[in-house]
Amino acid sequence: MNLHEQFGQIDIYLFDQILRNRFTPGMRVFDAGCGFGRNLVYFLREGYQVFGVDANPQAVESTRRLAASHAPAQPEDNFRSEAIEQMSFPDHFADVVLSSAVLHFARDDEHFLAMLRGTWRVLKPAGMFFCRLASSIGMEDQMIRIAGRRFRLPDGSERYLVEEALLAHLTQELGGQMVDPLKTTVVQNQRCMTTWIVRKNA
Repeated sequence: MNLHEQFGQIDIYLFDQILRNRFTPGMRVFDAGCGFGRNLVYFLREGYQVFGVDANPQAVESTRRLAASHAPAQPEDNFRSEAIEQMSFPDHFADVVLSSAVLHFARDDEHFLAMLRGTWRVLKPAGMFFCRLASSIGMEDQMIRIAGRRFRLPDGSERYLVEEALLAHLTQELGGQMVDPLKTTVVQNQRCMTTWIVRKNA
């Protein structure tokens, strides 16, 4: 088996967490905004209980097919087409919650907080929240403000952007502790992506 077969198109920073033994088979892994399941191949193959939501019904159907091919015992209803801020999964449900390139699509502060709180709600006490999202860290002077925290990036996209102080504040407000320092990848004069990993207080 080659690496692509084992891990799919996994986010490299999530791969780093796997290499650091942050996950244990049997855990419930929940992908909030799972898309087509690119971050789930390893977890499906290795016997984790895997769940996810996405607003795109076609993406959810694709993820269900992916799950059926790698872990036929996983119920189809583990993957649902729902808005993150209105998920039907219960509180304190998952050991790990993934949020990869999702929260920066927020329309405004209210929408961002609704998505974040909806995501955090399903995480168990002592569970881990893995988040990758666009930020202004390292390229503050190159972002053009549209309104509030909505910016036009040099790559032409529009995103809701966070910064270090906001993520530190949110970590405390949610009731968590950062597992790792914030790590930001600056893509040359185009955009910034920050990895934010938080352990929920027990």
